[in-house]
Amino acid sequence: MTVADRCTHCDLDLSAQDSGDGPAVFVIFIIGPIVTGLAFWLEMSVAPPLWLHVVLWFPMITIGSIALLRPFKAVLVALQYRHKAGEPGTRTIE
Repeated sequence: MTVADRCTHCDLDLSAQDSGDGPAVFVIFIIGPIVTGLAFWLEMSVAPPLWLHVVLWFPMITIGSIALLRPFKAVLVALQYRHKAGEPGTRTIE
């Protein structure tokens, strides 16, 4: 998932914006506790076989991560633009 060079609506230059690994970290911190809590609850209440955990949680982790990654990347790019974050030494003082 890459950021477009220019906005298609307002022609804003987005070529310097890069969210790095930030979106992945936020997604891990959201999906991880949710899946861990649900898996722990299921194990304590039903005690299913191990293969059922694999069948349930791998798709949930994959689909949840893919669904959240793009919105978090967009938010971090928007925050960078809003706060005028860029490469060190390139920020102008107004």
